[in-house]
Amino acid sequence: MIPKISNCVIIGGSGGIGGMFSSLLADSGIHIHIIDINNPREKFKYEKCDVTNPTTEAINAIKIADMVLLALPENIALQAVEIIASEMKEGSLLAHTLSVQSHINKKIKSLNLPLDIVGLNPMFSPNLSIVNRPIAVVIQKEGPKVNYLLDLIVQWGAHLVHVDSKEHDELCAILQALTHASILAFGLALSNLNVDIKKLSSLAPPPHANMLALLARISGGVPEVYWDIQSANMEAPLAREALMKAVEQLNAAAKDETQFANILTTTQKVFGDQVTSYKDLCTRIFNGPLSPLIKN
Repeated sequence: MIPKISNCVIIGGSGGIGGMFSSLLADSGIHIHIIDINNPREKFKYEKCDVTNPTTEAINAIKIADMVLLALPENIALQAVEIIASEMKEGSLLAHTLSVQSHINKKIKSLNLPLDIVGLNPMFSPNLSIVNRPIAVVIQKEGPKVNYLLDLIVQWGAHLVHVDSKEHDELCAILQALTHASILAFGLALSNLNVDIKKLSSLAPPPHANMLALLARISGGVPEVYWDIQSANMEAPLAREALMKAVEQLNAAAKDETQFANILTTTQKVFGDQVTSYKDLCTRIFNGPLSPLIKN
């Protein structure tokens, strides 16, 4: 029989990801205790403290928890994990939601903890539904409570993708660091060109309107989250360098039609046998509500 997770401490539970897991776990019947320096949006049991110097009440909550979830920025998580894990009961579950997995895994491995341990990285914003969304799963120490939690996440409707920490960070350098860098570079170019957003919006074709929408979402996000993705992942500089090189290639190809055509051929080959699926996806997106938001 798989041991049930009855109570969970979420450290950083007042943030976006921590708040999402708080609500989902509570809806599954798990008692939630949030530890954070900020008040949670929902009315869960709450202890205000800095986890790198936890209060007695916070330590007591950690000691009896079946599961502790770290929903923290990497720099805080790396400082706090040894303090927190040393107070956890044997056989309980330590989970974390860092956007970079290698550093925290190395730190945890050095501690030789008698715990079930798993890293979870939801590949979507916490203000979106979890249904049909991918979550990267890095199991560091498998155990019954890891399996129990993963079964719950599947019941919530998410799609689990199992990777090791190295593969996770390599993929996320492309999935997140490269993608965000491309969109932010587009935004910086618009700023440098002193554009008139009203005129752009009134004339924007679907590709441009989608880029503006992505830029609005990312530029309005939490800087700490996007900073972590660009700065903490050791593979991110390679992704940004590839982006800069690609712009140089495109700039050179703009002077030669044959070279430009070769770029289209080269980029389409990236898709392999999935090109039709992505073309169809693009059509569905472009057929959506992309009419200009600003009429005048």
